[in-house]
Amino acid sequence: MSRGAKQRVALKVRAAVFAALGAETRLALIEKLSTGTPQSISRLAEDSTLTRQAITKHLRVLEDAGVVQSVRVGRESLFEFRSEPLRELQSYLERVSEQWDEALARLKAFVES
Repeated sequence: MSRGAKQRVALKVRAAVFAALGAETRLALIEKLSTGTPQSISRLAEDSTLTRQAITKHLRVLEDAGVVQSVRVGRESLFEFRSEPLRELQSYLERVSEQWDEALARLKAFVES
């Protein structure tokens, strides 16, 4: 795979994670799951006005983005948080921030000269 193709794939993966994080409900689910204990849909639906079906749809979006994973235990699916995609986004945002800092420093030097 060429470098450009790899970059496009990486951008698509990042975009999927950003999109998955773009809903208040999904962020709340991540917060509940970030305790480290896998939880059932029933448990995640506690103290929520959403149905278990709605919670399930949100969990599937998060799972498709790789932010959570489900594990089958008997007849029940337990969901657990995966931090790797968020760590990769953090690294990506740090690189973008450095690029902006460098661009702004060049602009400042140009304007001041």
